[in-house]
Amino acid sequence: MRRVMCALLLALSPVSVFAQPALDELVAAYPDHLTGHDGSVLLWKDGTRMPVSDGRENKSFQELLDQSDIDDQFAIPYPMQSGKIPSLNEDPGRIRNEAFFLKMYGDCRKGGVASRLTSVPWLPGRGGGSVMVTRVNNVDRALAAVSRDLEKLPDDMTKFLVPSSGTYNCRVIAGTNRLSVHAFGAAIDLNSRFGDYWLWSSKPGTALKWNNRIPIEIVEIFERHGFIWGGKWYHFDTFHFEYRPEIIALARRGWPRQ
Repeated sequence: MRRVMCALLLALSPVSVFAQPALDELVAAYPDHLTGHDGSVLLWKDGTRMPVSDGRENKSFQELLDQSDIDDQFAIPYPMQSGKIPSLNEDPGRIRNEAFFLKMYGDCRKGGVASRLTSVPWLPGRGGGSVMVTRVNNVDRALAAVSRDLEKLPDDMTKFLVPSSGTYNCRVIAGTNRLSVHAFGAAIDLNSRFGDYWLWSSKPGTALKWNNRIPIEIVEIFERHGFIWGGKWYHFDTFHFEYRPEIIALARRGWPRQ
């Protein structure tokens, strides 16, 4: 409860009191693109100065999703512990500043992503074939490391992993105008036969009921290599993983202090 209340307070702040450690981890996570920050401006290697906050206070949850600034991306802490059912609108990492991702990965609608994609073997020892992800930020190497570790799991885990339900896809998130992280080539969906997705489970007039069938051993391997899990969202997407090393690093740092 204390962690959730802290997250809600952060979401209501124009620049959170935790901006410094959050921005420190953001810069550290993407050294090929970022050189630093001054607490209010993010500094890019090409000289671009990107404001951290848009100055807007008291954003609603929907506004955080649709009109997020960089600081908003850290409004809800990501829990490293597993097994806890997320509270209402507790979607850590689901808030994304699209301008940040477009500058870093490119715009797939303008051909800015496809040339940066590469093929990565996906559990080749278990018939997984290969998947296409971006080389930007070494996402391809991170996913290859995930694949190698997943192949060490017992054979009964294979059904959750093979076949993959997709990586790169130049599309928006269902029901929105926001680009999916799949559009940047930095996300992967596992076998959808064993995945649970909030829009598939929602029923008019009833509360959303969280559900998951993905083993935590799989989640822990992805997190080890910088991927966050959509199963830790209230609006769950349990077979979805996306490369967000800054979110994982901040969580391992014990942020926010309890």
